[in-house]
Amino acid sequence: MPAESRNLKGSVVAITGASSGIGRETARLLVEAGAKVALGARRLDRLNELVKELGKDNAVAIQMDVTSADENNKFIAKTIETFGRLDSVVANAGIGYYGGITDISDDELTNMIAVNYSGTIWTVRAAVPEFRKTGAGDIVIVSSVAGFRGGAKEAVYAGTKFAQIGLAGSLDRELTPEGIRVTAICPAGTNTEFAIGAGRTEGDPALSDYMSPADVAFQIVTALQQPRRLRTSVWMTWSMAQSS
Repeated sequence: MPAESRNLKGSVVAITGASSGIGRETARLLVEAGAKVALGARRLDRLNELVKELGKDNAVAIQMDVTSADENNKFIAKTIETFGRLDSVVANAGIGYYGGITDISDDELTNMIAVNYSGTIWTVRAAVPEFRKTGAGDIVIVSSVAGFRGGAKEAVYAGTKFAQIGLAGSLDRELTPEGIRVTAICPAGTNTEFAIGAGRTEGDPALSDYMSPADVAFQIVTALQQPRRLRTSVWMTWSMAQSS
């Protein structure tokens, strides 16, 4: 008999980087599946628009900066205050600047590390104590195929993605005995606002060959819908039009 999908109705999921792209589409798909979502990002106006679309009973907007441990703690606390529980966290916030190792600025380099890697750690550290209270939970880290092979003009970005994958693998070994699943979602190019003006150009025809944010959201939600007896540690995906 094939495994039955886990019903997400009533489940509560906290999502960082929820104001656009993959985070936004993940929130939509989760609400369609019956889940409640806490939406974290810096752009409160975008979050409020999404709450209006999804409904106040299903979503809450929480302005936060993932580079701050304190704001991550408050994000998780507000999620529980609003919905009474926390079942899953999606560490999705990420940024990228493309350029040679000496081309990107000091601030850009520092920001990439702070958002992509440190920000993931702060989100996970805020959520794990809540999962331990119930003996179950899901951590989904949105990384990239760049974290397995790197690429020219993206050394620092790829380095943060390698770090996320190492973090996810270590957390899987650490937390599985406590009933906490950890999944690294590793998409190839995705047509979002990511790196627009920092190595990508809006409207570039090449972006049409990339995956859509909804494609990646599908992977995230599918990982959460696995029966609790199963876990997926790494999921890598390309569009059919992309080379691997």
